Formats: sequence, C-alpha cells, structure tokens
Amino acid sequence: MASRNSVLAAIVLGGLVAGTVDIGAAMLISGKSMAFILQFIASGAVGKGAFDGGTGTVVLGALLQWAMSLIIAAIFVLASLRLPCMRRRWLAAGLAFGVATYFVMTYVVVPLSAVGGGWHFSPLPFIKNLAAMLVFGLIVSAFARRYVKPA
Repeated sequence: MASRNSVLAAIVLGGLVAGTVDIGAAMLISGKSMAFILQFIASGAVGKGAFDGGTGTVVLGALLQWAMSLIIAAIFVLASLRLPCMRRRWLAAGLAFGVATYFVMTYVVVPLSAVGGGWHFSPLPFIKNLAAMLVFGLIVSAFARRYVKPA
C-alpha cells in the first residue's frame, strides 16, 4: 500500500496544479479575464449576483475551483490505489478520466448549480472544453503516477 503522504501529495499537488491550469484554459477559451472566470465559478454557488460581488466573489470562485479540483484529483488517486493500472497506463487513464470529468461537470454539476444551464451542444465549445478537461485529467494522472508508489 502506498504511504498516506504520497497519496496526499498526489491529490493536493495534482488538484491544485490542474485546477490552476484549468482557470488559464477557461480564460483562453472564453477570452474573459481571470476575475470573470472566477466570478462565473462563484455564481455556481451564489447565483448571478456573483458578478457584482467584487473581490469577495473572485476569491470564492478560486476557493471553489480548487476545492472541486482537489475532490476530482482525490477520486482519481484513490481509484488508482484499487486499480494500479491507472498509474501504469497514466496517459490512457488520464485521458479517459478527463472525458468523464468533462461530462460530469458539463451535464451534471453545472446544470444543478445556481447558474444552471441546459443541455445545449455546440461543436467548437465542446472541443475546446473537452480538450481542457483532457489536460486536467493528464495532470492529475501524472501526479498520481509520480507520487503514489507501492510501499
């Protein structure tokens, strides 16, 4: 069994790095500022008023982004303890996990959030956002591969 510290390191580092890169990807995809992206994330918890919340909702958005990223990373890392092939075949596992993360976030989490959202599909945003989640999955899987070693 892997050490608790190595598992924790994979979750924390993988989650924080992937979550931060994801903010940058959202900025590139949307052409919006970091503040807008973070307020959009905060709007999932507090509604559209997040855009009028100033620095407070920017900080809330960052904290929510990193909290979600840590949870997503924990799911991958803990699953990889039961299925070590996820770390051995980290590229394939990371890509598959990125696809799963995209669909859960897009079609479950966002529609259930305060901001809501329908099941609207457009090819270009789909490709861009899926690509961002593929990168997210690869980052998380790379940290799991790097830090989680059999004891």
